[in-house]
Amino acid sequence: MKILVVGGGGREHAIVWKLSQSVKKPEIHCAPGNGGIASLAVCVPIRATDVSAMVAYAKKERFDLVVVAPDDPLALGMVDRLEEAGIRAFGPNAAAARIEASKVFAKDLMKKYGIPTSGYRVFDSPGAALTHLAGCEYPTVVKADGLALGKGVIICRTEEEAKAAVHRIMVERAFGEAGARVIVEDYIEGPEVTVLCFVDGTHMVPMVSSQDHKPVFDGDRGPNTGGMGTFAPTPKYTPEVEDEVARTILLPTVKAMALEGIPFKGVLYFGLMLTKDGPRVLEYNARFGDPETQAVLPLLTTDLIDIMEATIDGRLDAMQVQWEQGAAVCVVMASGGYPGAYEKGYEITGLDALGSKDGTIVFHAGTRVEDGRTLTAGGRVLGVTAVARDIAAAREKAYAAVERIRFTGAHYRRDIGHK
Repeated sequence: MKILVVGGGGREHAIVWKLSQSVKKPEIHCAPGNGGIASLAVCVPIRATDVSAMVAYAKKERFDLVVVAPDDPLALGMVDRLEEAGIRAFGPNAAAARIEASKVFAKDLMKKYGIPTSGYRVFDSPGAALTHLAGCEYPTVVKADGLALGKGVIICRTEEEAKAAVHRIMVERAFGEAGARVIVEDYIEGPEVTVLCFVDGTHMVPMVSSQDHKPVFDGDRGPNTGGMGTFAPTPKYTPEVEDEVARTILLPTVKAMALEGIPFKGVLYFGLMLTKDGPRVLEYNARFGDPETQAVLPLLTTDLIDIMEATIDGRLDAMQVQWEQGAAVCVVMASGGYPGAYEKGYEITGLDALGSKDGTIVFHAGTRVEDGRTLTAGGRVLGVTAVARDIAAAREKAYAAVERIRFTGAHYRRDIGHK
């Protein structure tokens, strides 16, 4: 069996790693891949957003399955193009991917179908947004409508901060066309939980819960990033909460998409907040989360290829998806300066002494291999994941591995798993 995985980050490394464990012993290609993925797959220098080149390569190599992992190619319609070419693809089509690609679409969907979320207003012009902010209660939340690499959500403590956020998003266009519209949301509080679900258009299979850490510094301080670490499962997601979330959020969302004529197939990401008034949706993503995937997939014991094929074929209800009893913690090692400007090309040492036999896995996010050396090539460089009997043990094991890895300017949070 031949499989192509689209993407080149830590999430894609985790997907390739799990697919490589299949009893089907697949031949895996990854485009563009990275330094770590290269040890498991044939890496091909095609940009994840180059839809035409990716489809041409998939046709040429006659892949049995293409896994489209990142948000941008999903929003650009890569799954649509692959299916038109007669190639089986895992992921939502462009219409269904709007649930992530447009926060306005997602909020309007939740409002229409009574799915619990925070109050919001949508603005197409900076002037209207600024007028509204003068009468807001603070804190408030300003969000870019489109895809912004996980950085388009700004929590504003004061009116001045909110005005600056609107100016940055809509006037400076810090996130490009993602900032053509903004949402101003009511601020809500409580523990955050991520639930990833396999969805086949009708049926849904939730994965183990997880909790991401977006702010760059310990104690949830500093600007938001794409994610500085995660753990799974989270103790906050009790069986009682799980039942309520399934009844009021997960199943209604899958049904809503089907009723809108755009059934969702792939992985649907639910970013939740457990408020005093009950669970609320913070955001949807149309794919595996990053870095949540690096903590969740190591706990999966069912063959991922079987799950993906059942998802494509609409028969998830016949699948028995099993999970390891234990916990996983992923600590992201980032380049100094991230999420701002940072240097690349520093050698990474200490990787050779680490292996997966002791339950520790190093997923490469931003690396490249040159002359036999592994070099930094991105903001988030590595996701160091450990699996153990509980979160405390997994956390200890993960940080022990982190201490053995070195590269110039390496930065990581030291409180992943404390929450």
